[in-house]
Amino acid sequence: MHIISPSRDDEKIILQAATLLNESFHEHWPGAWETMEEALQEVHEMLAEDRILRVALDDEGMVLGWVGGIGEGYDGNVWELHPMVVRKDQRKRGIGRALVADLEDRVRERGGLTLTLGSDDEDNMTSLGGVDLYVDTWEKIHNIRNLKDHPYEFYQRCGFAITGVLPDANGPGKPDIFMSKRL
Repeated sequence: MHIISPSRDDEKIILQAATLLNESFHEHWPGAWETMEEALQEVHEMLAEDRILRVALDDEGMVLGWVGGIGEGYDGNVWELHPMVVRKDQRKRGIGRALVADLEDRVRERGGLTLTLGSDDEDNMTSLGGVDLYVDTWEKIHNIRNLKDHPYEFYQRCGFAITGVLPDANGPGKPDIFMSKRL
């Protein structure tokens, strides 16, 4: 496996990345990149100068996964990891971890100090889903449990900490879980 920054001319890679985004997010997050047009637009947006797109390829040049980075402001100190996706048949092989580590290096090169992300819980995948997060918020965050393979634990293994939640971000009882990592 090797990780690259594709160019705007890498049509094969761009199409594979968009297909992977479109197909993978339908699993747990219906409504996210529902059409190939939306997924292609997302990949093309990640090719902008103020963003980062890193793609993991196998030896035959097939996309295994990819990660994006968006400069969040704060004078370039904070970047958002958005989105990240790994082919279902390639998960739990270190590809996601390698993509996150690679993105961290690219963000550091641009002077970033913090990498942040949001990980929605729209399907009660954690103990934060389906509850009132306006009451005892930090206690509920402290006692979070993973009920259905939510990705927050993956990000914790990569060194991220839960730094907050946005209650009802996706509807009643459907929070966005914010995570951050000092670089």
